[in-house]
Amino acid sequence: MSDNQTVTRSYLMDSIYQQLGYSRAEASDFVDAVLDEVNQALHREGEIKISSFGTFRVRKKKARVGRNPKTKEEATISARNVVSFYASNLLKKRINSQ
Repeated sequence: MSDNQTVTRSYLMDSIYQQLGYSRAEASDFVDAVLDEVNQALHREGEIKISSFGTFRVRKKKARVGRNPKTKEEATISARNVVSFYASNLLKKRINSQ
């Protein structure tokens, strides 16, 4: 993978297809199943910990007043949930040693 390439569903599917020998359909089903389970678990539990990788956590953001940088006009930004990722120490070490 090149430095500027984005990891997409298609990229993950192709990696599974090439490295593990599953059919493209099976690899696609596998990627979809994993991402669907992550989505459902975040919705249900609000947090997912993946050993040696990191933690995904749902945070609630309050409504606030924002400003359009071009027009300087104020607008209300509604309350919403956002997902934050916190890398594990092992992942940080791996990334920094490359």
